[in-house]
Amino acid sequence: MRMWWKDVWPPVVAVLLFLGAWQAAVYMFHIEDWILPSPAGIAREAASGAQGLPGHTLATLRLTLTGFVIGTAVGFIIALILHMLPGLKTALYPLLVVSQNVPTIALAPLLMIWFGFGMLPKIIVITLVCFFPVAVAAMDGLARTDRTMMNYMQMAGAGRWQTFSKLELPHALPSLFSGLRIAATYSVMGAVIGEWIGSDRGIGYYMMLQKSAYRTDRVFVAIVIVVLLSLLMVGLITLLEKRLIRWNAKSREVSR
Repeated sequence: MRMWWKDVWPPVVAVLLFLGAWQAAVYMFHIEDWILPSPAGIAREAASGAQGLPGHTLATLRLTLTGFVIGTAVGFIIALILHMLPGLKTALYPLLVVSQNVPTIALAPLLMIWFGFGMLPKIIVITLVCFFPVAVAAMDGLARTDRTMMNYMQMAGAGRWQTFSKLELPHALPSLFSGLRIAATYSVMGAVIGEWIGSDRGIGYYMMLQKSAYRTDRVFVAIVIVVLLSLLMVGLITLLEKRLIRWNAKSREVSR
């Protein structure tokens, strides 16, 4: 418990000091709410549950989870294919890097034109921002497999699937989860961008409405929700990592 609090209290204190300085600056300089609301004003607006905000939050969360699952699956499949086929990796890896240089906010309108304003273009947006960190992290982890152990397994007569499932994949898990944590934060951003471009619900849609109405306090509430959703996604991935890697470590000890 002490170790947990020792890791948590420095950022908590830093955030509280920042919020205190923000509150004091708004009060001292008499800044209008439509320019920069105070943290207290933002908290009051959040507590009031402004204009169906819970429903918008749930819509964004559902979209985020759906896109994250699809995007990470695509990234992992791409990593497996390129790992198994080194020649294909040499040819396609530069194209994967180039794909990340196209701004998502510029690509989203094209997706809306091609696929309409339904769920599909939003899922594609999230997939595009999620698959790359997962693919790169998984390929890196698979490529760093202990060559000595791989040679031992091959000499023992292990097949390709046995080598992958018993050695390469467990060895790549830490790298894979690093990519998943990055993709988790990107998935929320991708969902909000998709809702900006075309939607009738969600946090992105809510932000656009409140921006047009100059309700800066509600825009800040939406930003806080986006941050909390990102932290929730990262927390879930971290929890899964601890459980899965601990189970994998125990299984290796038993096998020995």
